[in-house]
Amino acid sequence: MSADGRAPVRILLADDHALVRRGVRLILDGEPDLAVVAEAGDGAEAVELARGERPDLAILDIAMPRLTGLQAARELGRLPDGPRILILTMYDNEQFFFEALKAGAAGYVLKSVADRDLVEACHAAMRDEPFLYPGAVGALIRDYLERTRDGRDVPARAITDREEEILKLVAEGHTSQEIGGLLFISVKTVERHRANLLQKLGLKDRLELTRYAIRVGLIEP
Repeated sequence: MSADGRAPVRILLADDHALVRRGVRLILDGEPDLAVVAEAGDGAEAVELARGERPDLAILDIAMPRLTGLQAARELGRLPDGPRILILTMYDNEQFFFEALKAGAAGYVLKSVADRDLVEACHAAMRDEPFLYPGAVGALIRDYLERTRDGRDVPARAITDREEEILKLVAEGHTSQEIGGLLFISVKTVERHRANLLQKLGLKDRLELTRYAIRVGLIEP
């Protein structure tokens, strides 16, 4: 129970590195009004746990197996009364930052300064206020000014959510048959999506798809 008598914020923490989870948990459990109630080692497990535990807040890493943090954030956003979402990442990357906002995240926190920023970000999220690290604020302003000057809208994502799922699984080394089984779709559908990915991204083969997936943070090198 926190000092004001309210129940602590119930937090789901998802990161595929146990050591990172332990360190983040130490930061959060040191606060009387915050409590980690569940831990996940990948994005799919995070979505499953969220359905059962119904946390108030989910803290998600970006680069995780099965589902990335951004993919998990989109899934959590579809849940009735889903949790507020923070992205905790090593990537100081404008593309990930904007994708996180589009996925419904309330904040974007860098792991390198988690000991300084994470607790504040949790409190901001629970007040329905955005939390952005200083570099992200600059990115937002710069992007807005550039779009205003050029008369452009925010660019659409190059690939669909389903194509992103398949890209990740291809890059992780799964066969078309395995991907079809995991996603409950036919092998022919998998092959069609993979062909679309190659065409959209201007790539030639699985190796180039894998390099692209690493570059955009779907898998770790």
